[in-house]
This record gives sequence, structure tokens and C-alpha cells, in this order.
Amino acid sequence: MLTKFAVTNYRGFANRIELDLSNPSNYEFNKYVIKDGIVKNGIIYGPNGSGKTNIGLAIFDIEYHLAPLKAKKRDYYDNFIYAGAINEPVTFEYTFKFGSQIVEYTYSKKEKGVFVREKLVVDGKFIFNRENNLLTLNSTDFPKDEFIIENLKNSANNLSVVNFLIMYYPLKENSYLVKLYEFANKMLWFKCLEKVEFIGMATNESWDIEEFIIENGLVDEFSLFLANVSGQKFDFISPKKGDKQLWYRVEKSAILFNTTISTGTKTLTTLFFWMKHMNDAKFVFIDEFDAFYHFRLSYEVCKQLFAKNCQLFLSSHNTYLMTNDLLRPDCNFILNNNRIKPLNECTDKELRSGHNIEKIYRAGAFYDE
Repeated sequence: MLTKFAVTNYRGFANRIELDLSNPSNYEFNKYVIKDGIVKNGIIYGPNGSGKTNIGLAIFDIEYHLAPLKAKKRDYYDNFIYAGAINEPVTFEYTFKFGSQIVEYTYSKKEKGVFVREKLVVDGKFIFNRENNLLTLNSTDFPKDEFIIENLKNSANNLSVVNFLIMYYPLKENSYLVKLYEFANKMLWFKCLEKVEFIGMATNESWDIEEFIIENGLVDEFSLFLANVSGQKFDFISPKKGDKQLWYRVEKSAILFNTTISTGTKTLTTLFFWMKHMNDAKFVFIDEFDAFYHFRLSYEVCKQLFAKNCQLFLSSHNTYLMTNDLLRPDCNFILNNNRIKPLNECTDKELRSGHNIEKIYRAGAFYDE
């Protein structure tokens, strides 16, 4: 699981900003949102332009070198570096917990994602450090081979040291490098606005959601999903072999599904597609997940999402979700002024299960609001 993340000089973040998931409070309610002492689920709130999208994208930078075959945003490296320090690199800091192991992975990139620094520490033990073309390896874990090291130093394809070690050294199945690589390859970021965008889990090859639902025999399950979360009831016509689009009945008429539904229902269809892939995911970030949802629909969607086993975070403006019926104060985060903190760290008051934290938030009682 991801326990801590920080980024410096990235897009709109002039200074270092840190998301700490390793220090949940001792609340006795909604314990399902905490796993192994780490915040498993959360919602990030903040004013327009505060950086909610950017913090999600920053977390997924690791995808761009450790999961090269997975889907990417083609414009990701546009405006990659904070405009006020364009000649300085962007630095990313990740801390993971894999079983009992603590893996700290730090690196810096300059324009177009070119590495200038990369470092790995496991349980406090130095593993490697690369500073430009100077590479230092822990010789106990990785016996020194001058030929291999020279190849890395002289490579022109900006290869990550992690990828390099995985490629050239035989590793055990439970190796921290294998776990790090698998985590990165099972991350998923997506948003559902006018244009559906996603990073990770799948390739950049085109895919069709309705075709996926039909081919995998999910029409009835999809119908039930829509009814449960939104109250919409579609009488879908059983697809025939070769069908790639969904049709439903209205009295005696057959209606093509994707030509008549609302924008909100379209985003629910996309959400259903990705939820079928989340069983294999390690970490999921859904940006502006409820931009087209009624506030009660957002609540029902959250209940289904937070029931997933993966670590999952959302960004939202919908303070109706800021309730102890769904999460806890230490799982609702405020992002503002280049800082991101949970609600319980934004007030001197003790927040209890019976408190209406949305009302407190709207009253302006939290420091970083």
C-alpha cells in the first residue's frame, strides 16, 4: 500500500506538498477505511484551482517509467514543471508498505521526464542511488558487474534503475523490486468528463464499454448496478451474437442505449466498466468522479467503491459526502494553499462520530479551508 507521497516543483505546486496516509486517528467507527494502519479510502476536497487533479496525476508519475505498457495521458509532460522554476527538476517521493517491508523510492525528473536522480531505500537499508550518470549499488543485494553498470550509465533511453535491475538480475518472487513493479502496473487513474481519460491498468488500445459488457455477459449485472446506485431501471434486450451495442425496451419500442441516456448515466457506464477491473487494482484515483452526479447518487457510488479491496481515493466538490456515515475525519482531506491535510488535523476540536462535519466545514471552522 502507499503510505506517503510528496512532490516538489510540479505543475501548480511551487513548494513541496505531502499526502500522509500512515497516521490515521484512533476512531472506533468505520474501521473498514483503514487497513494495516494505513488510510485505505479517502476523498480530497479543495477550491477550484487548488490542485486536486494535479495531486492525482503526480501520484501516477511512477506509471510513466515502471508501467511502460499501460495507458498514459499523451499530454502529461506538457507544463510538467512549475512555471516559476522551469530549470529545476520535479522531485517525487513515495513510501510503500509491502507486508512488513517499508520501501522508500525517490527520484527527480527534468523536462520530458528525463531522470536526473533516483534512489531506493528498503527498511532503512540503502539499495541504490543514481545522480546523473553516477550509480551506486548495494553490492550485497546486487553483485557489482561493471559491464552492466556501464551499459546503464551510457544508455540513451532514460531507463529507470528499478526497471534495469528487474531486467538484468534474477529476483525472487517476493522481492521488494517485484512488489514495487507490480504495484505500479496495477494502478488506475481516470476521470469522466466530456472526454474519458485514464492512466494504467489497460493499454492505450481502443476499447468499447458496451461491447465489453455484452461479451462478458454483464448486461443483467449492469442493469442491477444502475438500479441500485441511481434508481434507473432499464429493460435491456438480450443481446444476440455479434451485438456490440445495448438496446432497451420502452413499452413496444426498442431504444439504443447510448443515444438517449444523460451525461451522468454515461459516466456511470464508464464507472461500471472500471469497477469490473478494480479487483486486480492496487491503487485507484478517480478525479472529479461525481461531476455529473446527483448528490445522493454520489453517496451510493462511494459506498460501492469503498467496498473494494484496493486503496482508493476520489476528488470532489460535493460536501454531502463529508459525513461520518461514509468515512471519518481522518479520511476527508482538504487541499489548499499547497498543503493537504485530513480534517482532524485542521481543527483543535475533537471530532466525534456524531458530529456533522459537513456543517462544521461550511461554517469555516477548519484551518486550511
